[in-house]
Amino acid sequence: MGRHAKGDEYVAAAYEAIAAAKTVEQLRMAQAVVLPLQGMSVAETARILGISPGWVSKLRGQFIGGKRLEADEAPRGGRFHSYQTPDEETEFLKPYLETAQTGGVLVVPPLKAEWEKRLGRPIALSTVYRMLHRHGWRKLAPDKRHVQADATAQEEWKKNFPSGSPRSSAIGKRKDRSG
Repeated sequence: MGRHAKGDEYVAAAYEAIAAAKTVEQLRMAQAVVLPLQGMSVAETARILGISPGWVSKLRGQFIGGKRLEADEAPRGGRFHSYQTPDEETEFLKPYLETAQTGGVLVVPPLKAEWEKRLGRPIALSTVYRMLHRHGWRKLAPDKRHVQADATAQEEWKKNFPSGSPRSSAIGKRKDRSG
């Protein structure tokens, strides 16, 4: 048998909060106080509210501690730490968009270097990719080859690949059987 839930002095305030709730979060917080005081266990309350027992206890503690979820609270999420506003990013990408529309290719490392110069500090490559994603840029096809790749050296290496390795001899035998 579990302990009896404490907080009888908050029942009236919880019922008022239930009646005045404008969001699901407000309703759950008030119900997390009322339901255990009506004889339900924390596990039963959690199942009814669709949250874990730990969250029931947390919401009860917040309500009893005086934290109430107000309807006019700003929603969570968004861009709290950004280098530029979305408008500044759009302005920065405008010349690259014009070249891409005429069939040009966007190469990210020079774009990253230009943005670092503009910001006056180093940034991660993933930051550039996230910015491009925010503005609707998608990678439609992978690059066929690296910019600095030497095609003749690659073909020469393929021709002169050492055939003494066990893997290459097994691959060669498979080709002989099929053909």
